[in-house]
Amino acid sequence: MRLRAFAKVNYALAVRGVRPDGYHEVATVLQSISLADEVELERAEEGFELLVEPEGTDTGPLDKNTAYRAWSLLQAACGVRLPVRVRLHKKIPSGAGLGGASADAAAVLIGINEVFGLGLGTRELQELGVRVGADVPFCLVGGTALGEGIGEVLTALPAPPAHALLVLKPGRGVETAGIYRAYDGRPAAKHAVEPAAVEPLLAALRSQDLNGLAGSLGNDLAPVTRGVVPEVWAYEKSLLESGALGAAMSGTGTAVYGLFEEPERGAAAARASRAPFAGVYEPVACGVLA
Repeated sequence: MRLRAFAKVNYALAVRGVRPDGYHEVATVLQSISLADEVELERAEEGFELLVEPEGTDTGPLDKNTAYRAWSLLQAACGVRLPVRVRLHKKIPSGAGLGGASADAAAVLIGINEVFGLGLGTRELQELGVRVGADVPFCLVGGTALGEGIGEVLTALPAPPAHALLVLKPGRGVETAGIYRAYDGRPAAKHAVEPAAVEPLLAALRSQDLNGLAGSLGNDLAPVTRGVVPEVWAYEKSLLESGALGAAMSGTGTAVYGLFEEPERGAAAARASRAPFAGVYEPVACGVLA
């Protein structure tokens, strides 16, 4: 079975506090985009085999890899052997805040469910997926959604007006947990934090107001990541100078994106960019596509 596992951006990300278990409560507006990893699954004789392309792509130790963890949790939950070979062609950059690892886990859950005829529903897969990562439940369904809790409590939203997204990423990535720790350690974290513009962004989606959507983009974590990787701020600024209606960082970064009404303007800005990763994409209505 071959699947496309779509990346995501956060149109808005507001951090609302820290739970007793250490996870952060958030309110975030998530959007699937056409940038995607390719995932191929087939039955194997035993165990789990992971093949990654391009050669040399770093996906970390196998026991920490999200595709492996998704398979392991699914096998344990079903109580049956699920020997599988997974070939993963990576196109979503890592350490970017674009949800590539979560998208891969979602594709593995969906693919194994189909290949082995397990008959699990979306809710059951999401309950397993959140144990792999907070973005996996969204990546299983994709489209446009409000994520609350740690991001796993999802409410479907209207698809945005048509637009293009120019995604830029510097060479350096960041580790999600480290950015949240730095966010908590800021002096401002001891006081009430003004959240990113989630409500105006929801209103813009419901009224199909592209300018309102672009003007409401925001991310509470961006100031922290900019302090670690200054290119994040430089890319946001360059996107606006290139004609983007709005620009923001996705997730914990380090990828940033600009919202363009006309794809041609986004493509021109991509050609002019010196970022190690630059691509123009569009919103899509699903998280995984067979």
